Amino acid sequence: MSTITHSHHDRSVIPEKIPGFDLLSPLRRWVNQIQICDRHTAHLICQVIPCCCPFERDVTLLGRTFHIPALCELNPLYNELIGLRFRSLSYLSDECGEDVTKYIC
Repeated sequence: MSTITHSHHDRSVIPEKIPGFDLLSPLRRWVNQIQICDRHTAHLICQVIPCCCPFERDVTLLGRTFHIPALCELNPLYNELIGLRFRSLSYLSDECGEDVTKYIC
């Protein structure tokens, strides 16, 4: 059986990063660099950052039900905040040996 090798690479598959300035980049880096090193801070973060979007709900008006979708993903820091919450949950579970099921939806 023979092996086929290619001598070229198709770079059109990988999107190029659009040059520009990201105003929130310093804030994103700051949130990503937060180290969870004590129980109190980890509990506070888990209480403040919800496990699911608090804005998603069904509203009944004049006999009709309207669904308001989750809007949290529109937050430009959504991924960083979810990562911070996950690091807090991991710290409580792994380092402190606590049961974190009360913080899971």
